[in-house]
Amino acid sequence: MDGLPTTTKAERRWRSKNLPTSKPSLVMAFFSCVAWLYVAGRLWQDAENRTLLANLLRRNIEQRPKVLTLEDKLMVFGCKDLERRIVEVEMDLTLAKSQGYLKHQLRQSESSSEQKLLAVIGVYTGFGSHLKRNTFRGSWMPRGDALKKLEERGVVIRFVIGRSANRGDSLDRNIDEENRKTKDFFILEDHEEAQEELPKKVKFFFSTAVQNWDAEFYVKVDDNIGIDLEGLIGLLEHRRGQDSAYIGCMKSGGVVSVEGRTWYEPEWWKFGDEKS
Repeated sequence: MDGLPTTTKAERRWRSKNLPTSKPSLVMAFFSCVAWLYVAGRLWQDAENRTLLANLLRRNIEQRPKVLTLEDKLMVFGCKDLERRIVEVEMDLTLAKSQGYLKHQLRQSESSSEQKLLAVIGVYTGFGSHLKRNTFRGSWMPRGDALKKLEERGVVIRFVIGRSANRGDSLDRNIDEENRKTKDFFILEDHEEAQEELPKKVKFFFSTAVQNWDAEFYVKVDDNIGIDLEGLIGLLEHRRGQDSAYIGCMKSGGVVSVEGRTWYEPEWWKFGDEKS
């Protein structure tokens, strides 16, 4: 009996008090495990969703056609060199047209009823140059019946102008009304009349004039100068029949290639450099 373990009353009382307090701890531990499993499951599910979305995005990117910039396309297809060749062909075509190699011009040359003109003179003008045009009509430029008689001599004179940026506005209507009265305009329908578009206006005038008239010479004149018309006609008559004759200054000095400077030429490279 002496060897059996014994407990005192104080120890039994302490144990009896601590037994009930272990149940809330078990409950808290249980809920903690459940919460941990829930959070871990959500994290695992979110990771799978992110992986799935990343794979879908990667497949879409791989299937989507590659977007090339304009510069890339030019480099791929060699269009820069091709563009220069096209310009050279256009220049050759313009020269061929000026020498009479056009279908309708060939028919005209075969017809004895029509004769090749001596010159087509284009007087460059603008929307705000009405007074200058009236000054020309009252000085060296004929008008009315005198203009028709000059055309019978083989010389056509027209004021050259493009269209307004706002097609059909009052600027265009005023020019159309003036042309109905004077019948001395050559309107470039595909050209926008603007100060910065003057280089293109030259190109449009010559190429369009060649298609409309079969002449020996095509002359450009600005509306701020006067000319000796009879002297010009005599000079051109003396040069009639001369192949590839050019009278005037094609280029003096360098072409302005810096954007923003006065007389900037966007297609400056077509004119070569100072040595050419």
